[in-house]
Amino acid sequence: MKKPTSQTKSPSKPAKTTKRLTAKPSDKRIPSPAKARKIVEAGAKKITEKDIEKVHKKSKEINEQFTKGPLREYMDNAKLLLDIVSDYWTGKYREIPYWSIAAIVFTLLYVLSPIDLIPDFIPVIGLLDDAAVVSICLFLVLQDLREYEAWKMNQARKK
Repeated sequence: MKKPTSQTKSPSKPAKTTKRLTAKPSDKRIPSPAKARKIVEAGAKKITEKDIEKVHKKSKEINEQFTKGPLREYMDNAKLLLDIVSDYWTGKYREIPYWSIAAIVFTLLYVLSPIDLIPDFIPVIGLLDDAAVVSICLFLVLQDLREYEAWKMNQARKK
């Protein structure tokens, strides 16, 4: 006969089942990665020097947006994106294709704007589209960001 152990379940108590929570966006406006990519690519084509200047001047406001909801996950990336735009605007760093700067600027302006695909004031889901656009932008300009980071580290060594 088998001895009962502490792991043996009592037949009088049914096993508890835990309901698994799954993310199901209830708003069809949350862009898929393909849709977010199209948003970034189309927006980047419209970026002007004025837009670059705007991001440079509003960097504190943009950075503040990255302290909210799902954008918090991208806080370190936000600093890098803002730094590259600033260094581009001031002429310190120009070793990046204009398209990449335009994609970054578009993305940062998208985050800054409260009225976009899903308005930011809508609780819970208001910043999800912003996070999707940031994520896609990072994917699209990853190599350029790595090169910028290497340049920045080299500049720090020279000091």
